[in-house]
Amino acid sequence: MNWRYRHTVLTLCMLAFFVTYFARLAISPVVPFVTADFGVSNTAVGVALSGMWLAYGLSQFPSGILADRFGERRVILVAVGGTTVASLLLALAPVFPAFVLIAFLLGLVAGLHYAVATTLLSRTFDDLGTAVGLHSIGGPLAGLVAPIAAAWVGVRYGWRPGVALAALVGVPIFVIFAWRVRPTEPRRPDQSMRDRLRLGPLVELLSRPSVLLPLAIATIGTYVAQGVISFLPTFLVDFRGYSPSFAGGVFSAFFVVRAAAQVGIGRLSDRAGRDGAIGMAMLSGALGAAGFVALPGYVGLAVAVLLAGFGSSFFSAIDPRFMDAMSEAERGAGFGLVRTVYTVIGSAGSVGVGLTADLFGWAVSFGVLAGLFGVAFLVIAGNALLGTGY
Repeated sequence: MNWRYRHTVLTLCMLAFFVTYFARLAISPVVPFVTADFGVSNTAVGVALSGMWLAYGLSQFPSGILADRFGERRVILVAVGGTTVASLLLALAPVFPAFVLIAFLLGLVAGLHYAVATTLLSRTFDDLGTAVGLHSIGGPLAGLVAPIAAAWVGVRYGWRPGVALAALVGVPIFVIFAWRVRPTEPRRPDQSMRDRLRLGPLVELLSRPSVLLPLAIATIGTYVAQGVISFLPTFLVDFRGYSPSFAGGVFSAFFVVRAAAQVGIGRLSDRAGRDGAIGMAMLSGALGAAGFVALPGYVGLAVAVLLAGFGSSFFSAIDPRFMDAMSEAERGAGFGLVRTVYTVIGSAGSVGVGLTADLFGWAVSFGVLAGLFGVAFLVIAGNALLGTGY
């Protein structure tokens, strides 16, 4: 099969996502070193990580508007270049308040990528679920590399060099993307930002049942996924007694599962329907989160990783479901808007898990996550059983 230009764009969008995800994931494996260095609690670091994910969500909506105004290529380049610079600044943070502020900045620039890249891919791929799944592999691939690399460097040289690793991958991918991806034509180059931010059309979009239902499910799923991503290595060290290096390896295995599941769930959603794929993911995630606490030994841990990794890959089915509910003209800003809503609210998963762990312990904290995934499964299953058509 000939290698077409659209496959080049897909590959480079995936690599750009790899950079923005790598920078955020490099923090989680070194959380114990950050808390020790700055003398802060898990809750405090959870606030910093929630701030990063909050900023990541906030930038989704304006990223779609900026892409409509200036073209997707420019916005993605800003995302990759800004993420690289922010990672270096985070590694140099002299005090914890600066760490929190720069983490927020990191999330802000990293969040410019995903919605814009998805809109770009929707222009050229008919099987959008498959394309989104392949694009989303960039996140799990970063999850495979970042935890092991950051944990290894963190143990030997400290958390600062571990966090700064993102710059090593960010610079070359920025250069290749700028070289190989052609400028993209803006959809609405002359429409003012004020017109795009009118409240009425935004409320109408979010109030549609075909958007509101998956939005509720995506919000719950994002809360759980952010909590697991932020604290799984720390949970494995504190609750199950594993070493930081082993916990980093398990964290990487979690993302290996996600890498395969992203494509599988996306393809399944194209072939068998979005809701069936989403429901399977939610049920699997509920069992996996509970398994981290309840299943003993290495075998139990492996089962939990498989189930939780599959469950946290629901994005490659639910994001195309949003696209299905929107016209082509709405997809730029509209998809960015729904991404902002569910990512901003879901970003509380980091501080929620950290706070619950500090107050009630890790078993309760991860048990809550399992329950939330279960609620999302019941919502999607109930919608199917009632035959609402939403």
